[in-house]
Amino acid sequence: MAYSSSTRDFVALSDLHPNLARPNVIGVVIGKTDVRGFPDRKNIGSERYTFGFTIRDSPTYFINVSSWGREEYIRSLSESFRVGDCVTIENPLVQSKEGEKEEKFNPITPSCYKLLISENHSVVKTSSCYEMDTKLLSLLHLPVKDPQDYYSLGDITANGQSLDGRILNVLAAVMSVGEPKYFITTDKRKGQRCEVKLYDETEMSFPIICWDNESIQLAQSWIPRETVIFASDVRVNFDKFRNCMTATVISKTIITTNPETAEANVLFSFIRENAQSGAFHDKMEEQSKEPINLETIVDVYTVKQLKEKALQSDGKTEPVFGIIYGYISMLDIDDNVSKVIRNRCSVCRFVINETSNMCTFCGDISSDSNSTFASFDILVDLTDHTGTLYSCYLSDCIAEETLGCTVHEFLTLTEDKRTALKWQLLLERSKIYFKVGI
Repeated sequence: MAYSSSTRDFVALSDLHPNLARPNVIGVVIGKTDVRGFPDRKNIGSERYTFGFTIRDSPTYFINVSSWGREEYIRSLSESFRVGDCVTIENPLVQSKEGEKEEKFNPITPSCYKLLISENHSVVKTSSCYEMDTKLLSLLHLPVKDPQDYYSLGDITANGQSLDGRILNVLAAVMSVGEPKYFITTDKRKGQRCEVKLYDETEMSFPIICWDNESIQLAQSWIPRETVIFASDVRVNFDKFRNCMTATVISKTIITTNPETAEANVLFSFIRENAQSGAFHDKMEEQSKEPINLETIVDVYTVKQLKEKALQSDGKTEPVFGIIYGYISMLDIDDNVSKVIRNRCSVCRFVINETSNMCTFCGDISSDSNSTFASFDILVDLTDHTGTLYSCYLSDCIAEETLGCTVHEFLTLTEDKRTALKWQLLLERSKIYFKVGI
């Protein structure tokens, strides 16, 4: 089978074989890796550059393409198209795949061949004027794996460390997309990182990490709470620091945005229903009550070190957990009760705006007795031998555990008893666990 245009014939990817003379192919780019450099064994001291991508021309067929060459050529070629573009490739070299070795680092494809692009013999062009474009673009919404072959986020979380290091598929909705963060590696190479939070019917916040520029750019196009993704061949690991499972986009991963499958449609319905009913916030409330495993928090900071870390950040860093050995130097719980107890929204647990008596997050929920609850919201100062952290929040159930009483029990205390309670905690050297960030 061949596709025709006004200027040339395209060989279907399923019909490719090494004996074809000067084949031309067309397809939509469904996956792409970053440019990488490797030492050139033939020219000691120099580097060869490479990148790979995957193209698809039918619901059942897709193939991996790679290119090696000079840095200038490889970078220029890589920058000429993105995931989602249609490309034509003239005269690629058709080679047999190397089986398991080939698929260890590249997407698994139904083809037994791969394509190699040569600077001297091949041409790659973006295609926007061919009749096949509409049909090709529709392939972007078809997962490359069986749409029923995936783990729910709840399954991954429940299985925990037994899945550590496994490669599997995930179907989930996008909760939030973090800002890309850039850094320099120890060997002076530029790096980047972006964290996306996913959710589904079983789990309301699950992190997936993107380390390459291509997946980060794709993630930036996702609309939180409106986008669903099918991520094939992501790696899941147990994060000991955060005490949770995470997923990572790797070179084998292909991500299908807003897949057109029955399973994805069920998830789309879940998104809409939760947005309309507010049930999403109920689940967030349940998760906010889950205790943090203090045994996983081991990093010790001084106040000075924590201030320096805050100054170095851009205000958008991931939460930092740690320990300070110090004491509470300010704890005004016996002065004015209204300063330490606030009303929170029963749906999302945000503090109610005292001026409007409305939840600014949920908007249409007023602060009546059925939709709010009283909660501690205490400002404290933390001090050690290096300085003082002012206006730290001691809130909600953590405050109840620290004070040793509930809000209702606290309200029954006389002023003298509240003062006595304060001095039980004030200036006592303590091991203080903290969290910085949202």
